[in-house]
Amino acid sequence: MLVRKLKLKAVSGVHLRWMSTVMCFGDGSQGAVGSPVGVGLDAYEPTPVTALPSDIVSVHAGHYHSLALTSHGHLWAWGRNNEAQLGRGPSSRESWHEPERVKGLLENVNVCGAFASGVVSAALGDDGSVWVWGKSKRGQLGLGQHITEAVVPTKLEALSRENVAKVAFGWGHALARTSDGKLFGWGYSADGRIGKMGNNHFQTSPLESESPNNSQLSTSDLEAAEKRVLQGIEQENNMPIVWEPRLVEELRGVHVLDIACGLDHSLVLCRDGVLLSCGSNVYGQLGRAKIDLGVFPVEMSFSPVFIAAGLGHSLAICQFGESDVSVGTTNIASWGWNLSSQLGRPGDGKLPSLIDALDGENPVSVSAGRAHSLALTSKGELWVWGSGKSGRLGLGSSVNQVEPSCIDSLEAFQILQAVSGFDHNLVLVAG
Repeated sequence: MLVRKLKLKAVSGVHLRWMSTVMCFGDGSQGAVGSPVGVGLDAYEPTPVTALPSDIVSVHAGHYHSLALTSHGHLWAWGRNNEAQLGRGPSSRESWHEPERVKGLLENVNVCGAFASGVVSAALGDDGSVWVWGKSKRGQLGLGQHITEAVVPTKLEALSRENVAKVAFGWGHALARTSDGKLFGWGYSADGRIGKMGNNHFQTSPLESESPNNSQLSTSDLEAAEKRVLQGIEQENNMPIVWEPRLVEELRGVHVLDIACGLDHSLVLCRDGVLLSCGSNVYGQLGRAKIDLGVFPVEMSFSPVFIAAGLGHSLAICQFGESDVSVGTTNIASWGWNLSSQLGRPGDGKLPSLIDALDGENPVSVSAGRAHSLALTSKGELWVWGSGKSGRLGLGSSVNQVEPSCIDSLEAFQILQAVSGFDHNLVLVAG
């Protein structure tokens, strides 16, 4: 991706004359859209975040907060801070709509990447180090036995001998991919979402047995379904937790290219083109008929090159023809939870199927939120679909979109990157 190439040049010491703007839209109840009016205002159309520097090279969305990285390796954060996920120290736990540089990273590390969940944030140093901060009783920090809080960025020592290239967070679990293709996992391990982790069997989450299946969800209200999920999470007692990163033994010797985490499931793209999934399959988000818990291939006949995971749905950009994604034909396969049309297509969501409405649009990146999805195409157009609540589709209303729709208000901009949090979105544009 263009953004990634520019970022790597910048953090290696070649600071480019780079001008960019971050735009947000969606739910503003936690300040994640960076509204100048204040916390609580939803943005129904893409709106600039004016308090940021003009050299942002990448953006990253947590569930309720936002991160932005500059060409000088500086990380900025805004939004929900109840769990200290903004890295502003112990003085405040309030949400902040005003972006501010993350404390503790000012001198310690030159940041080249950032990642976020609902309660934890992470930064990737140009030396391959991982720094984490926030609060999670599910071991998502990875800092050691029963360490549940870090109010400022703290180095993840368990990975200090590895050159980490990417981190992905679910609600309570995490994965890390190294530059040489190894996969590490830590945090809440129920349903095998991070592999067996040395156990002889998988422990099942209450969500797996108590949540409704897809056929029941199709007749349910969205809010009721989400409430069931949250209730299930609260019922998880005696949680099986891996407190520090461990190698995922099932994939020892397998070269991992990409990773993505949903709320309670994981996707792993391997160099041989096989896409694997593990974790909960309550909504069909694993994309396979096999019901056994474990790391198994997604049942698809397409060639995935880019993956994303939402709360209960999964997306993969698939390549057809040319091996170079920039010149070949691509489309998106979707599967999993489809109550709000977040799959962008009708029909059963238990197995992957292509989104017909995007045929010929050639998507190059895709992102998944709680109940909506977005895709950036090779022509620089941003397409959105799914739940429109609180303006999370950026189309000026709260209307759901059954099929992908292009955000016309962004046609005048050169879009470099687009990512979704749970209910908000970040778009990086040139200029």
